[in-house]
Amino acid sequence: MTEMSRYHEFKFRAVTTFQKRVGNPVTKLLPFQTLLETTGRKSGLPRRTPVGGRRIGQEFWIVSEYGEKSQYVRNIQADPSVRVRVKGRWHHGTAHLLHEDDARARLKSLPRMNSAAVRAVGTNLLTVRVDLTD
Repeated sequence: MTEMSRYHEFKFRAVTTFQKRVGNPVTKLLPFQTLLETTGRKSGLPRRTPVGGRRIGQEFWIVSEYGEKSQYVRNIQADPSVRVRVKGRWHHGTAHLLHEDDARARLKSLPRMNSAAVRAVGTNLLTVRVDLTD
């Protein structure tokens, strides 16, 4: 394992541990925090993850910091049916992983603060588009 690989792995573990234990439990409680709800690939239970993204028409766009290492991305791979809470309202949809999309360019069209955080901590950016059905 190269020094850069060890650094990325350390960064991944540190950030995801903080998000899981501190950040996500707190932000999930905020009434207007945008949430992505997937179905747990092992448990079958709903899994809610705070995300920063933007609704554009009947699509909702996000960028995952860790690509296919993100738990919600792995859940989407198992079952792309999701719900997204935007401005306090839930919407059903189907998520698509867009490996060919330029995730760094996509971040420029998403909320500025979240995009800055994703760029700062992310090591394998991946665009996710949710086609909303309601």
